[in-house]
Amino acid sequence: MGKIIAIANQKGGVGKTTSAINLAASLAVLEYKTLLVDADPQANASSGIGFDPKNIKLGLYECLVQDLDPQNVILETETPNLYLMPSNIDLVGAEIELLEMPNRERMMEAVFRNLKNEYDFIIIDCSPSLGLITTNALVAADSIIIPVQCEYFALEGLGKLLNTIKIIQNHLNKSLEIEGILLTMYDGRLRLCNQVVEDVKTHFQDIVFDCIIQRNTKLGEAPSFGVPVLFHDAESRGSVNYLNLAKEILEKNGIFKSNKTEIAAQ
Repeated sequence: MGKIIAIANQKGGVGKTTSAINLAASLAVLEYKTLLVDADPQANASSGIGFDPKNIKLGLYECLVQDLDPQNVILETETPNLYLMPSNIDLVGAEIELLEMPNRERMMEAVFRNLKNEYDFIIIDCSPSLGLITTNALVAADSIIIPVQCEYFALEGLGKLLNTIKIIQNHLNKSLEIEGILLTMYDGRLRLCNQVVEDVKTHFQDIVFDCIIQRNTKLGEAPSFGVPVLFHDAESRGSVNYLNLAKEILEKNGIFKSNKTEIAAQ
Protein backbone atom coordinates (compact mmCIF):
# COMPACT_ATOMS: atom_id res chain seq x y z
CA MET A 1 0.00 0.00 0.00
CA GLY A 2 1.31 3.44 -0.93
CA LYS A 3 1.92 6.45 1.27
CA ILE A 4 0.06 9.75 0.93
CA ILE A 5 2.13 12.85 1.71
CA ALA A 6 0.56 16.32 1.75
CA ILE A 7 2.82 19.32 1.20
CA ALA A 8 1.22 22.23 3.01
CA ASN A 9 1.80 25.64 4.53
CA GLN A 10 -0.78 28.43 4.53
CA LYS A 11 2.04 30.92 3.89
CA GLY A 12 2.55 31.52 0.18
CA GLY A 13 5.88 31.60 -1.63
CA VAL A 14 7.64 28.98 0.49
CA GLY A 15 8.19 26.41 -2.26
CA LYS A 16 5.20 24.09 -1.84
CA THR A 17 4.52 23.51 -5.51
CA THR A 18 8.20 23.40 -6.42
CA SER A 19 8.72 20.80 -3.71
CA ALA A 20 5.65 18.76 -4.72
CA ILE A 21 6.67 18.62 -8.39
CA ASN A 22 10.32 17.85 -7.82
CA LEU A 23 9.88 15.43 -4.93
CA ALA A 24 7.31 13.49 -6.98
CA ALA A 25 9.61 13.48 -10.01
CA SER A 26 12.59 12.37 -7.91
CA LEU A 27 10.62 9.46 -6.44
CA ALA A 28 9.53 8.52 -9.96
CA VAL A 29 13.12 8.62 -11.24
CA LEU A 30 14.06 6.33 -8.37
CA GLU A 31 11.49 3.90 -9.85
CA TYR A 32 8.68 4.43 -7.34
CA LYS A 33 5.29 4.78 -9.00
CA THR A 34 4.11 8.23 -7.94
CA LEU A 35 0.90 10.21 -8.30
CA LEU A 36 1.13 14.01 -8.03
CA VAL A 37 -2.19 15.53 -6.95
CA ASP A 38 -2.78 19.18 -7.77
CA ALA A 39 -5.04 20.42 -4.96
CA ASP A 40 -4.57 24.12 -5.72
CA PRO A 41 -7.03 26.00 -8.01
CA GLN A 42 -4.05 27.91 -9.45
CA ALA A 43 -3.01 24.57 -11.01
CA ASN A 44 0.69 25.40 -10.93
CA ALA A 45 1.63 21.76 -10.29
CA SER A 46 -0.28 20.80 -13.44
CA SER A 47 1.39 23.43 -15.61
CA GLY A 48 4.76 22.79 -13.96
CA ILE A 49 4.91 19.30 -15.47
CA GLY A 50 3.68 20.27 -18.91
CA PHE A 51 -0.13 20.46 -18.86
CA ASP A 52 -2.08 23.60 -19.77
CA PRO A 53 -4.82 24.06 -17.12
CA LYS A 54 -7.03 25.69 -19.76
CA ASN A 55 -7.13 22.37 -21.61
CA ILE A 56 -7.91 20.31 -18.52
CA LYS A 57 -11.59 19.37 -18.55
CA LEU A 58 -11.59 16.81 -15.72
CA GLY A 59 -9.62 16.91 -12.50
CA LEU A 60 -9.74 16.78 -8.73
CA TYR A 61 -12.87 18.97 -8.62
CA GLU A 62 -14.95 16.40 -10.49
CA CYS A 63 -13.71 13.62 -8.19
CA LEU A 64 -14.59 15.55 -5.04
CA VAL A 65 -17.89 17.15 -6.03
CA GLN A 66 -19.29 14.91 -8.78
CA ASP A 67 -17.97 11.58 -7.46
CA LEU A 68 -16.16 10.87 -10.73
CA ASP A 69 -13.91 7.81 -10.80
CA PRO A 70 -10.35 9.17 -10.30
CA GLN A 71 -9.08 6.75 -12.93
CA ASN A 72 -10.90 8.91 -15.49
CA VAL A 73 -8.93 12.05 -14.63
CA ILE A 74 -5.39 10.77 -13.98
CA LEU A 75 -2.91 11.74 -16.69
CA GLU A 76 0.36 10.05 -17.63
CA THR A 77 3.30 12.47 -17.74
CA GLU A 78 6.43 12.33 -19.87
CA THR A 79 8.35 11.26 -16.76
CA PRO A 80 8.30 7.45 -16.36
CA ASN A 81 6.45 6.36 -13.18
CA LEU A 82 4.98 9.86 -12.66
CA TYR A 83 1.24 10.48 -12.99
CA LEU A 84 -0.88 13.58 -12.41
CA MET A 85 -4.33 14.21 -10.98
CA PRO A 86 -4.75 17.73 -12.38
CA SER A 87 -6.60 20.80 -11.22
CA ASN A 88 -8.12 23.89 -12.73
CA ILE A 89 -9.95 27.02 -11.59
CA ASP A 90 -13.16 25.03 -10.97
CA LEU A 91 -11.61 23.79 -7.74
CA VAL A 92 -12.33 27.21 -6.22
CA GLY A 93 -16.02 26.28 -6.14
CA ALA A 94 -15.37 23.04 -4.31
CA GLU A 95 -14.76 24.89 -1.04
CA ILE A 96 -18.38 26.13 -1.11
CA GLU A 97 -20.00 23.03 -2.59
CA LEU A 98 -18.39 20.69 -0.08
CA LEU A 99 -19.90 22.66 2.82
CA GLU A 100 -23.29 21.10 2.16
CA MET A 101 -22.02 17.54 1.93
CA PRO A 102 -21.97 14.97 4.75
CA ASN A 103 -18.45 13.95 5.76
CA ARG A 104 -17.22 17.03 3.92
CA GLU A 105 -13.73 16.71 5.43
CA ARG A 106 -13.37 13.13 4.14
CA MET A 107 -14.22 13.51 0.46
CA MET A 108 -10.58 13.41 -0.64
CA GLU A 109 -9.93 10.42 1.59
CA ALA A 110 -12.65 8.55 -0.33
CA VAL A 111 -11.07 9.56 -3.67
CA PHE A 112 -7.71 8.07 -2.67
CA ARG A 113 -9.00 4.97 -0.87
CA ASN A 114 -8.42 2.60 -3.79
CA LEU A 115 -5.59 4.56 -5.41
CA LYS A 116 -3.30 3.83 -2.44
CA ASN A 117 -2.99 0.27 -3.66
CA GLU A 118 -1.81 1.36 -7.09
CA TYR A 119 0.96 3.83 -6.23
CA ASP A 120 4.03 3.78 -4.03
CA PHE A 121 3.54 7.47 -3.22
CA ILE A 122 0.76 10.02 -3.62
CA ILE A 123 2.06 13.59 -3.24
CA ILE A 124 -0.56 16.32 -2.68
CA ASP A 125 0.28 19.93 -3.53
CA CYS A 126 -1.97 22.00 -1.26
CA SER A 127 -3.07 25.59 -1.78
CA PRO A 128 -1.68 28.37 0.43
CA SER A 129 -4.60 28.30 2.86
CA LEU A 130 -6.08 26.26 5.67
CA GLY A 131 -9.47 25.93 3.99
CA LEU A 132 -11.63 22.89 3.42
CA ILE A 133 -9.60 21.52 0.50
CA THR A 134 -6.39 21.61 2.53
CA THR A 135 -8.25 20.06 5.49
CA ASN A 136 -9.40 17.28 3.14
CA ALA A 137 -5.80 16.72 2.05
CA LEU A 138 -4.60 16.43 5.66
CA VAL A 139 -7.42 14.03 6.55
CA ALA A 140 -6.53 11.86 3.55
CA ALA A 141 -2.77 11.99 4.13
CA ASP A 142 -0.52 9.68 6.11
CA SER A 143 1.94 12.51 6.71
CA ILE A 144 2.68 16.15 5.97
CA ILE A 145 5.77 17.95 4.72
CA ILE A 146 5.92 21.61 5.78
CA PRO A 147 8.14 23.78 3.56
CA VAL A 148 9.65 26.74 5.42
CA GLN A 149 11.51 29.48 3.59
CA CYS A 150 14.86 30.55 5.06
CA GLU A 151 13.86 34.14 5.70
CA TYR A 152 13.01 36.50 8.57
CA PHE A 153 9.31 35.59 8.70
CA ALA A 154 9.99 31.86 8.39
CA LEU A 155 8.15 30.88 11.55
CA GLU A 156 5.23 33.25 10.97
CA GLY A 157 2.06 31.21 10.81
CA LEU A 158 3.85 27.94 11.49
CA GLY A 159 2.33 27.75 14.95
CA LYS A 160 -1.16 28.10 13.46
CA LEU A 161 -0.48 25.30 10.97
CA LEU A 162 0.87 23.02 13.70
CA ASN A 163 -2.23 23.76 15.78
CA THR A 164 -4.44 22.84 12.80
CA ILE A 165 -2.49 19.60 12.38
CA LYS A 166 -3.02 18.83 16.08
CA ILE A 167 -6.78 19.42 15.76
CA ILE A 168 -6.96 17.11 12.74
CA GLN A 169 -4.93 14.48 14.59
CA ASN A 170 -7.29 14.67 17.55
CA HIS A 171 -10.59 14.65 15.66
CA LEU A 172 -10.24 13.54 12.04
CA ASN A 173 -7.00 11.66 11.34
CA LYS A 174 -5.30 10.17 14.38
CA SER A 175 -2.59 8.57 12.22
CA LEU A 176 -1.43 11.84 10.57
CA GLU A 177 2.28 12.37 11.17
CA ILE A 178 4.66 15.20 10.41
CA GLU A 179 7.01 13.76 7.80
CA GLY A 180 9.28 16.72 8.31
CA ILE A 181 9.87 20.46 8.08
CA LEU A 182 11.67 21.26 4.83
CA LEU A 183 13.90 24.32 4.73
CA THR A 184 13.77 25.96 1.30
CA MET A 185 15.37 28.84 -0.64
CA TYR A 186 18.57 28.60 1.40
CA ASP A 187 21.51 30.84 0.53
CA GLY A 188 24.57 29.95 2.61
CA ARG A 189 26.16 33.34 1.91
CA LEU A 190 23.52 35.10 3.98
CA ARG A 191 23.87 35.25 7.74
CA LEU A 192 20.08 35.49 8.09
CA CYS A 193 19.54 32.19 6.25
CA ASN A 194 22.00 30.43 8.53
CA GLN A 195 20.32 31.95 11.58
CA VAL A 196 16.88 30.74 10.41
CA VAL A 197 18.24 27.22 9.87
CA GLU A 198 19.73 27.23 13.35
CA ASP A 199 16.52 28.55 14.94
CA VAL A 200 14.26 26.06 13.17
CA LYS A 201 16.50 23.12 14.03
CA THR A 202 16.72 24.29 17.65
CA HIS A 203 12.95 24.59 17.99
CA PHE A 204 11.88 21.50 16.05
CA GLN A 205 14.94 19.26 16.20
CA ASP A 206 14.28 15.77 14.82
CA ILE A 207 11.32 16.70 12.61
CA VAL A 208 13.50 18.97 10.42
CA PHE A 209 14.85 17.28 7.29
CA ASP A 210 18.62 17.06 7.03
CA CYS A 211 18.25 17.94 3.36
CA ILE A 212 17.96 21.69 2.72
CA ILE A 213 16.73 23.08 -0.61
CA GLN A 214 19.17 25.71 -1.80
CA ARG A 215 18.19 28.77 -3.79
CA ASN A 216 18.76 27.78 -7.38
CA THR A 217 18.09 29.50 -10.72
CA LYS A 218 17.32 26.21 -12.48
CA LEU A 219 14.50 25.47 -10.02
CA GLY A 220 12.88 28.74 -11.00
CA GLU A 221 13.37 28.15 -14.72
CA ALA A 222 12.06 24.58 -14.92
CA PRO A 223 8.30 25.36 -14.62
CA SER A 224 8.45 27.66 -17.66
CA PHE A 225 9.60 24.64 -19.67
CA GLY A 226 6.87 22.44 -18.15
CA VAL A 227 9.33 19.94 -16.68
CA PRO A 228 10.72 19.02 -13.23
CA VAL A 229 14.20 20.41 -12.61
CA LEU A 230 15.69 16.92 -13.09
CA PHE A 231 14.78 17.13 -16.76
CA HIS A 232 15.79 20.77 -17.13
CA ASP A 233 19.27 20.42 -15.62
CA ALA A 234 20.01 17.08 -13.98
CA GLU A 235 23.28 18.33 -12.49
CA SER A 236 21.89 21.49 -10.89
CA ARG A 237 21.79 21.99 -7.14
CA GLY A 238 18.01 21.84 -7.26
CA SER A 239 18.06 18.39 -8.87
CA VAL A 240 20.57 17.07 -6.37
CA ASN A 241 18.68 18.58 -3.41
CA TYR A 242 15.35 17.00 -4.34
CA LEU A 243 16.90 13.63 -5.12
CA ASN A 244 18.51 13.74 -1.69
CA LEU A 245 15.16 14.67 -0.13
CA ALA A 246 13.52 11.70 -1.85
CA LYS A 247 16.26 9.39 -0.56
CA GLU A 248 15.91 10.78 2.96
CA ILE A 249 12.15 10.14 2.92
CA LEU A 250 12.65 6.62 1.57
CA GLU A 251 15.28 5.85 4.20
CA LYS A 252 13.11 7.32 6.95
CA ASN A 253 10.29 5.02 5.89
CA GLY A 254 12.60 2.03 5.57
CA ILE A 255 11.82 1.44 1.89
CA PHE A 256 14.95 2.62 0.08
CA LYS A 257 15.76 -0.54 -1.86
CA SER A 258 19.38 -1.25 -2.65
CA ASN A 259 18.85 -1.80 -6.37
CA LYS A 260 17.20 1.58 -6.60
CA THR A 261 20.05 3.21 -4.72
CA GLU A 262 22.27 2.39 -7.66
CA ILE A 263 19.91 4.19 -10.01
CA ALA A 264 20.06 7.33 -7.88
CA ALA A 265 23.85 7.29 -7.90
CA GLN A 266 24.15 7.28 -11.68
